[in-house]
Amino acid sequence: MTSETTMFKSVGRFIGNNPLVPLLILLLVLVGVLEFMRPGIVNERWIGNTIKFAIPLAMLAACQTLTMLTGGIDLSAAVAATISAFVMATQVPIVGVPLAICIGLIPAIMIGMVNGFGVAVCRVHPLIMTLGTGLIATGCLQVYQRFVIASGSVIPDGLAWLGTGRTWGLPNALILFVPIAILIIWAQRRTGFGRLLYALGSNETASRISGVRSWQVFLALYMLSGLIAGVTGLLYVGLIKAPSLSLVNPLLLPSVAAAVIGGTSIFGGRGGYSGTILGALILTVLGTLLTLLQMPEGLRRILFGLIILTVTTTYIRLTEQSR
Repeated sequence: MTSETTMFKSVGRFIGNNPLVPLLILLLVLVGVLEFMRPGIVNERWIGNTIKFAIPLAMLAACQTLTMLTGGIDLSAAVAATISAFVMATQVPIVGVPLAICIGLIPAIMIGMVNGFGVAVCRVHPLIMTLGTGLIATGCLQVYQRFVIASGSVIPDGLAWLGTGRTWGLPNALILFVPIAILIIWAQRRTGFGRLLYALGSNETASRISGVRSWQVFLALYMLSGLIAGVTGLLYVGLIKAPSLSLVNPLLLPSVAAAVIGGTSIFGGRGGYSGTILGALILTVLGTLLTLLQMPEGLRRILFGLIILTVTTTYIRLTEQSR
């Protein structure tokens, strides 16, 4: 056994036992580089803004984390979030805020239900299924827009307060995000549903043989993903204050990157939401760094793609060497 193999085994074992430590180190390194490039930029206001913009990304990345645990992915999450935001904003002038919020969440849950049915019952690959439903939903949204042009749109003050406001220097969005994050982390670790996600991702055939009704799990999973995406859209439109037909779409690729950086395996069975939250913070800080470097949007997308490929390749290599 060579010294290189031994080193890879040690590093892989360390990452497996302490998955959050390397992410924390990377986050601190990026913050240090940012402070070095622009002395004084890291202050209380910057920290608040970073958390504020990282929260919607972390919430959308929750959809990717949960589905990736089963070896799937949700490419319709950003579309579902956009539809919820747009429908809610255009329904407020017609039916009022409370009912408009409920109506806005319905399409996102329906998208999740269709995804779950396609993946669980029709056995369509999650990537193809969610991509298809995302495209269909986008077309439906464009048709819907024609019927509500005259009524206009309104962003509720409560969502604007939640998206942009601060309390004691911290974003108000934490009031929504913290309970959701705690619930997801608890569900992954302490509930039967969470354990079933890991089991299906590790070996779906063995899970079925042991009596797991996988179709029920997949249906519940993708409906939950749709609900989380819908809530994300409502929060994000309160932050941006301008509904559009592509509101949350730019967050799709970063949400996948956040989950992968956070240690969630795209092959299923490994990962957790705690790492995804750190992944979202890392990408948000990285975005600030790229802005200082005046890097255009096209190069940013290239970078996100390279991050996904590099992290996935490195993760697989390290974990295989540690066995």
